[in-house]
Amino acid sequence: MPEPALPRTVFRRLRQVAPWTRAAADLLFPPTCIPCGAPGDGGLDLCAGCRAELPVMGLACMRCARPLPERWLMTIDDHSPLCGPCRRRPPRFAHAHAAYRYEQPLPALVGALKYRGRLDTLRLMGLLLADSLVSAGGDRPAGIVPVPLHRQRLRERGYNQALELARVVGRRLDLPVLARCCERVRATPPQTALEAKARQHNVRGAFAVTTDLTGAHLAVLDDVVTTASTVGEVTKVLLAAGAARVDVWCLARTP
Repeated sequence: MPEPALPRTVFRRLRQVAPWTRAAADLLFPPTCIPCGAPGDGGLDLCAGCRAELPVMGLACMRCARPLPERWLMTIDDHSPLCGPCRRRPPRFAHAHAAYRYEQPLPALVGALKYRGRLDTLRLMGLLLADSLVSAGGDRPAGIVPVPLHRQRLRERGYNQALELARVVGRRLDLPVLARCCERVRATPPQTALEAKARQHNVRGAFAVTTDLTGAHLAVLDDVVTTASTVGEVTKVLLAAGAARVDVWCLARTP
């Protein structure tokens, strides 16, 4: 069962509403680093030391955000690195952005937000992703589409971590979250236990779009992207519904 929402989480959300609520939240529940318990830095529940240890995404494929070692680098120009798979068979989405590599301590933090109901961790990770997107710049989409959970999985977990992350990012970037434009119509086994080819087959036909998206520029948001099978399948149905461009945003990308 998810852990109960903490009063601290309520005050963290109030901080986003008005200056006086932010001041009250800081006074009553000062930011505290989630990994180590030290005082938080910059209004975040993260200290400067722990933030410095996060595996920030460095050189990555501009198309799929796969981390790129220098020796694997292939470029079409000095500013557009592409991995080998994207050179041979580009994905349907136009561009992907990942804030971090999926290396420690990210697996522990993602586990807390995904399976243990840690709303404070969800908010922190959403803010860090939003800050990463602001730093990266680029064209902003018209809306964010969180990867949907099937209703059965949603009942079991109680919340959709992609949707909760999207809400934090949407507030920070002033973008609407299009939570109902795409739904998961087929329950599928968890992707984590499957090989790459099996993951592609597993999510085939799992999503459906319920809205006319003609001409829209959208960003699909998920917590972690591994083979990009899930976000690729969501992209496919969004494009089929008329979207002009689909990007992918994620908290972390596996090597």
